Amino acid sequence: MPAVRLTLLSKPGCHLCDDARDAVTAVIAETGVEASVEELNILEDEALNSRYWDEIPVVLIDDRVHTIWRVDPARLATALREAAG
Repeated sequence: MPAVRLTLLSKPGCHLCDDARDAVTAVIAETGVEASVEELNILEDEALNSRYWDEIPVVLIDDRVHTIWRVDPARLATALREAAG
């Protein structure tokens, strides 16, 4: 089964990003879903910064926006299980 691709869009010094990172890590561990996780700093990518500067953190699952600002662990767990098939 292929891994689910999860991307966290964040920036340094963002406390909500820290919370999102912790939630993502915990949910992946809890669900056991095989997932590749990439964190991208929007300050290092002009296109991402322009698009998401006022919405971070943003969690993408397989390149589709799952959530912005705050991660709901139960909702993320459900989405990861569905994406994993």
